[in-house]
Amino acid sequence: MWLAIFAFALILALAAALYLARKVELTGIFSFIKSRIAVKLLSIAVVVAVSAILYAVFDTTNMVVIHVHLAAFLLMGDLVSLIVRRSSGAKINPQVFSAAALILCVIYLGYGWYLMHGMWETDYDLTTDKNVGTIRIAQIADSHVGCGFDGKGFGDRLAKIQTTQPDILVITGDFVDDDTGKADMIDACAALGQFRTRYGIYYCFGNHDAGYYSNERRGYGKEDLIKELTKNGVTVLEDESVLVDGRFYVVGRKDAGYGGSDRLSAADLVAGLDKDKYMIVLDHQPTDYEAEEAAGIDLVLSGHTHGGQLWPLEFVQPLISQNDNVRGHEKRSGTDFIVTDGISDWAIKFRTGCRSEYNLINIQ
Repeated sequence: MWLAIFAFALILALAAALYLARKVELTGIFSFIKSRIAVKLLSIAVVVAVSAILYAVFDTTNMVVIHVHLAAFLLMGDLVSLIVRRSSGAKINPQVFSAAALILCVIYLGYGWYLMHGMWETDYDLTTDKNVGTIRIAQIADSHVGCGFDGKGFGDRLAKIQTTQPDILVITGDFVDDDTGKADMIDACAALGQFRTRYGIYYCFGNHDAGYYSNERRGYGKEDLIKELTKNGVTVLEDESVLVDGRFYVVGRKDAGYGGSDRLSAADLVAGLDKDKYMIVLDHQPTDYEAEEAAGIDLVLSGHTHGGQLWPLEFVQPLISQNDNVRGHEKRSGTDFIVTDGISDWAIKFRTGCRSEYNLINIQ
């Protein structure tokens, strides 16, 4: 699937670059040159130069994102220009529509940058027949420390969440990334050590936490991460459960993608638990809803999808992925499922289909 996605992205990027070169050519800035081939080559050179600047400021991934959006907006400008000229007969210079499209694209991506680098609270109020009293859960996921913020920036976000005074904090995977440096990892873990809750902090692994590459790439491995988390008071759960305050369980699953072949089934995971007590399962990828519902789990918290990240991927993801849900709350029988959009992102520095968030879940 990922090979297909990358291949499609490459084709889309090349198509966007060629279209942008054509738009540069149509501006007429090289009209003083008589050779058509020279004009085309110079137009391509302009796109290459702009690409080099975007690459230096951002990186390859975000350069492609900007290119594709710019091409899409300019294409829409061309379409509007065509409709207006044919329907009204008005002789409006097409470059006016292109200029408007360019301005709108800058505004659109600027807002996407804001939605990515900010953080908002999303509230959920759940009820249960079980005698659990009240629980206030703060949930974060997909911080990918180093993309939207560094380790100290993660601490700033925790300080905001701290004001909500949650009973527990849960981290549903992708706390760090393949490119998260060791210093940022240590700073982020230390920030968790300063976070205060009534019943603790609980964490399950995501597909990026253990790293897809060798430990030398980022200077630490899975065991180093576990050591830093544990040292700072975080309970790491890998197909394990903890009974909290004698009232509810927090259960952390191994990630379905990274090492998921040996993880316990949902039924086996809760087989020995007291079903009269409320069961909260942390499962990074929202891909096992049917089994988790059948196991009688009360609440499943996930991340991984990034809320679709860029519009309209929220609607495309369900068609090309195994995710049972992309974002928000869904209830199946007696099981509540919640997927957070996450407080950051992997690689892409814009959010146009959602915003960075943490969840505050009140259960009674």
